[in-house]
Amino acid sequence: MIKNVSSENVQNHLSTHENTGLEPSRRFCVAPMMDWTTPHYRYLARLLSQHTLLYTEMVTTGALIHGDTERFLRHDPAEYPLALQLGGSDAGELAHCARLAEQFGFSEVNLNVGCPSDRVQNNMIGACLMGHPDKVAEAVRAMIEATRLPVTVKHRIGINGRESWEDLCEFVEKVAAAGCRTFIVHARIAILEGLSPKENRDVPPLKYAWVYRLKQKYPHLEIIINGGIKTFEECNEHLKHTDGVMLGREAYHNPWLLAGVDSEFFGAKPPAKTRHSALRAMYPFIQSELERGVFLGHMSRHFLGLFHGMPGGRQFRRYISENAHKPGAGLEVIQVALEKVPES
Repeated sequence: MIKNVSSENVQNHLSTHENTGLEPSRRFCVAPMMDWTTPHYRYLARLLSQHTLLYTEMVTTGALIHGDTERFLRHDPAEYPLALQLGGSDAGELAHCARLAEQFGFSEVNLNVGCPSDRVQNNMIGACLMGHPDKVAEAVRAMIEATRLPVTVKHRIGINGRESWEDLCEFVEKVAAAGCRTFIVHARIAILEGLSPKENRDVPPLKYAWVYRLKQKYPHLEIIINGGIKTFEECNEHLKHTDGVMLGREAYHNPWLLAGVDSEFFGAKPPAKTRHSALRAMYPFIQSELERGVFLGHMSRHFLGLFHGMPGGRQFRRYISENAHKPGAGLEVIQVALEKVPES
């Protein structure tokens, strides 16, 4: 049974900020990453860049329909623009969850067709769907009919057994015919048997040229490139051939990278002047989360890379790692850790 969500609770959740309703720019995005792109990471990311498009962790349709919907969709509207990534394959369930995405104020709803985990494969979620382009097209069509939000698809360039250029084109053409105009392409195949999800992020070779060819072949589609991108120099090279770039692990482990995005790619003034000022700006949010019952360690693990490569950065990480998990740990742990990094 598909349940309804209290409109009063949704309105309370959206009381401080408004979604502009404009389709977000995908020129620079941070990838959805399980256990990493949580609301606490995203809040920091937004303090560093106002223009980067952020994505939630993948949320399955089953979790939203049968679980605690409001907990899974909870976010601070200060995170906008923010896309919700869904995992699922049933067209009716995905349509329902797309409506929820709009109801909760997200900027975009994205379908995961790239996760290679065995656990999601068994539920017909993620990269295995690349072997079923008609099913993906059916789901996308239902989602588009259910919401005014842009509906996008994140996928691989193939899977083992369906890894030819022709297979990729068939997938893109069928999904585009269903109404999807934005494809976020991880430039590797996924090997569904024999490799772990971590190995699937490194072992299959990157084929950026295939993503470039997609843009050449389908110039009317928006093509965003993803996979192994680490530097602005690489981003600018990819942007010569595609419409946008999506970074994952580098943006998480070295979040200060995001502080240069607004000036580099959007011609805008950076919102954060220093790492110290960015973290201090998080204090009210951290305190409010602590008062809500969130453990400090659940938040602070997402800040550990903020002083990556900086003098005192190792001491900052060590102090938080050794103290944030202790019973009653509060904002003072972050304040003391911050004092270990010279401010200049």
